[in-house]
Amino acid sequence: MRNPPRHALVLTLVAAQFVVMLDSSILNVALPSIATDLSLTPVGTAWVLNAYFLTFGGLLLISGRAADVFGRRRMFLLGSGVLVAGSLLGGFATSDTLLIGARLVQGAGAAMLSPAAMSVILARFTGPARVRAMSGWGAASTVGGAVGVTVGGILTAALGWQSVLFVSGVVAAAIGVAGWALIPVGNDAVKRPFDAAGATLLTGAAVAVVFGVLSAPHSGIVSVEVIGAAAVTMACLIGFVFVERRVADPVLPTGVLRDPRVSGGIAVNLLGGGARVACFVLVALLLQQVLEYSPGMAGLAMLPTSLAGFAVSVLVLPKALNRLGPQRVALVGLLLLVVAHLMLAAVDNGDPYLLRVLPALVVAAAGVAFSFTPTTLVIAEGIAARNSGVSSGLASATAQIGGALGIAVFGALDAARRAAVLDAGGTALAAAEAGLQAANLAAAIAAATAAVIAVCTFPAVRVMLTRRRVPVEAEDQT
Repeated sequence: MRNPPRHALVLTLVAAQFVVMLDSSILNVALPSIATDLSLTPVGTAWVLNAYFLTFGGLLLISGRAADVFGRRRMFLLGSGVLVAGSLLGGFATSDTLLIGARLVQGAGAAMLSPAAMSVILARFTGPARVRAMSGWGAASTVGGAVGVTVGGILTAALGWQSVLFVSGVVAAAIGVAGWALIPVGNDAVKRPFDAAGATLLTGAAVAVVFGVLSAPHSGIVSVEVIGAAAVTMACLIGFVFVERRVADPVLPTGVLRDPRVSGGIAVNLLGGGARVACFVLVALLLQQVLEYSPGMAGLAMLPTSLAGFAVSVLVLPKALNRLGPQRVALVGLLLLVVAHLMLAAVDNGDPYLLRVLPALVVAAAGVAFSFTPTTLVIAEGIAARNSGVSSGLASATAQIGGALGIAVFGALDAARRAAVLDAGGTALAAAEAGLQAANLAAAIAAATAAVIAVCTFPAVRVMLTRRRVPVEAEDQT
């Protein structure tokens, strides 16, 4: 099909991101059942979730580059196929080794599918059409994770945890069929060298970073796993810089990093990614450990976050992007994240949900929607269209790695503050309040730092602030 209906194509591409985020959380509720059936250790249980993020976060950059070189449609279909294979393998798994291996395959498929889908949007659409498509992408990212938790719980209770993986495979297969029918067979694959050495080193660095961050909560910061991961990361990055200076068509052109939109966007996405992910993780702990809600009540209390995030992404974000541009909207989103975390840091046991918690959740949802998609568009602005796969992979990878780093750092601060309160004779409730307050304040600082970087590096923001400093008399004279 040469000219598919635009809305059907966009829906397919957005649905791909939806299933990627769905699979990131669909096993969360099923973990106790899986642990019982497969006799998982606590570390094994954690890696059932972590394995997905290891390959997903680690392979995004290289998969984005592969989409540019080998074709976006081809990578889209390959990613959906690998995701189906991983889901089926997991559904039939009879041991923890097989299940963790299946999750690694799922993550690899997701890493192929997500940047391929986004790169089609970035390459085929411009102006308001791109804004609308990317707003839908942001909405799918927000809703997919929340729906995964709900659907996973329902399926596990009704049909067993294996059904969760089988249903995920069916959805991925349907998206693959839709992609085969709707994504045009174009000339997006060009004769370009693949730069295997650079790709291997960059992927090794990304995988090592994610592995080290995911291992820290279980093995400790000063451990063989974390120190080894840090050493591998540094070695791969040094080798990557050495190789990229000597190849004609590098996997990540170092010249793009000189564009302030790209370098600034990377830094903003790393810090902003940590603050965004922390919104959901820290709020879940706050509701259960400080406000003492049951898991069911906590789930219902989180629901407005998903609804507000979807509404903002679909109804408000496109208009804001068309009027202000992605650079200014990203700054607004970061400032909203600062406010949200400060509001959450002030919540204490006994505070009313409607007056103290719900407003913070709505502000957080708006901050997430206003910061993720616009920052992706800022990075894309600084990278040529022929490298749209690189820009999509770069945006997604930095957000994922930033989220993992944020959870590790904020979690460590939370644990340290709780331990200090307990050592001083405080109660578990007081320790939870103090720990989560410290974590939320750290997340607010991360978002504020990202906002400062945006002011310093995003050209449109600098122009806006410069104009506001012009004296009124001078404006009148002109």
